[in-house]
Amino acid sequence: MGLPPFNVTGSPFNVVPIHNYPELMKDTCALINAEWPRSETARMRSLEASCDTLPCSLVLTTEGMCRVIAHLKLSPITSKKKACFVESVVVDKRYRGQGFGKLIMKFAEDYCRVVLDLKTIYLSTIDQDGFYERIGYEYCAPITMYGPRHCELPSLQNAKKKYMKKVL
Repeated sequence: MGLPPFNVTGSPFNVVPIHNYPELMKDTCALINAEWPRSETARMRSLEASCDTLPCSLVLTTEGMCRVIAHLKLSPITSKKKACFVESVVVDKRYRGQGFGKLIMKFAEDYCRVVLDLKTIYLSTIDQDGFYERIGYEYCAPITMYGPRHCELPSLQNAKKKYMKKVL
């Protein structure tokens, strides 16, 4: 199942599910840890959990699928069967400002709609809401990936964190 590598027409770039290319996991781990440090073991376990359903980590590659440029992870939302949560969106610092964040997000949206048959994508951000607005995301109420709660979660009320969604 899944889509073949998504090739950007006339360019050396591909977007692929990482579980189909395990040789990219170490470089992807290093990319994510450069932005948000965490133990390599924990990060690798998260990447190794990627599958054709959810969770699924997608990577943008170049140079014959040898260089990782960007990553994002699609995770399930327990209480919303036709939705997912995008997390860990990161573009290598050397490639920022060149449209690669937009490219990997577009592919993730297509993957969610075509392969996973999802209807909505949610995310949270602290400082990139302008980017997400430009690609069609709108603000929404805080959402948790872990299902409904019968009490308020202070972590969902973080004044800096903004929640956004896009209906596919």
